[in-house]
Amino acid sequence: MQKLRVVIVSPALADANNGNWQTARRWQQLLSAHSARIVQQWSGDPSDSDDVMLALHARRSAASVQAWHAQRGPRGLGVVLTGTDLYRDIGHDPLAQKSLSLAQSLVVLQELGVKALPQAHQAKARVIFQSTGTRRTLPKTSRHLRVVMVGHLREEKDPLTLMGAARLLPKGAGIFIDHIGAALDPVLGQAAQAVQLQCPHYRWLGALPHAQTLQRIQRAHLLVHCSRMEGGAHVLMEAMCSGTPVLASRIDGNVGLLGDHYAGLFEPGNAVALADLLLACRSPEIGHSLVAHLQHQCAVRAPLFEPSAERSALHRWVQDLWTL
Repeated sequence: MQKLRVVIVSPALADANNGNWQTARRWQQLLSAHSARIVQQWSGDPSDSDDVMLALHARRSAASVQAWHAQRGPRGLGVVLTGTDLYRDIGHDPLAQKSLSLAQSLVVLQELGVKALPQAHQAKARVIFQSTGTRRTLPKTSRHLRVVMVGHLREEKDPLTLMGAARLLPKGAGIFIDHIGAALDPVLGQAAQAVQLQCPHYRWLGALPHAQTLQRIQRAHLLVHCSRMEGGAHVLMEAMCSGTPVLASRIDGNVGLLGDHYAGLFEPGNAVALADLLLACRSPEIGHSLVAHLQHQCAVRAPLFEPSAERSALHRWVQDLWTL
């Protein structure tokens, strides 16, 4: 294998600690056999001697994509498409559309992502699943159903559906919800505070360190993921690889990770359907078997998200960008 110089363009760096940064940092580690660095923007300085660019986000990294293409053409230029790229920006944003055209190769992060691309670009797209380490399933209490949602409070993550479901749960249902994430939208933060006051079984914990968040996922019976727009949420993989099944909105970004026939899906924005699923999972008659079924379905998918699989796919992509 030829050792290459890889530049990873991430719109967000360590201080943001969001999905883009987590992907960039993990890819840098997985590409340790090469020389990989992370930048927020690639300017094309003459001292830059990179062989391959992996640009996260078609719209937000568009300036770097254009700078690379202007100097070197499409060779070595790969673009990774996020949820906002696939399900919003490429439909109308000229910068995102131009990134699709300039790239030698495109990557989506879940199975249904390719079909969201314009027909003309689908042939140069491939799927690379993100990965996470397998973690042991921590003991879960039998006294109640512990539920966790992880995601900063912003419109795309649709925290209002979780809050609506919390309001619909009857008192004494034995379902307790922890909601983790910073209030990137102050209005949604105020809504979370209001629900917390009205519903003692709902707690908004704000942003937590990643290690603490993982422990809460491991101890939960269920992870809830309400997103309206998603490219392939890493937290779903973290739950599945921790033995914690998922209840998720039926959007391509979630179905592309969980599978077409996953039993824990609800329609986006439908708080009633989410509340019904939570109550079913707590039901004395079917709750245990339903949660066990969801856990089995997640366990079947979990090998897709092993680090060795992502490393192999990523190395193939980098080599192809350089040689094709």
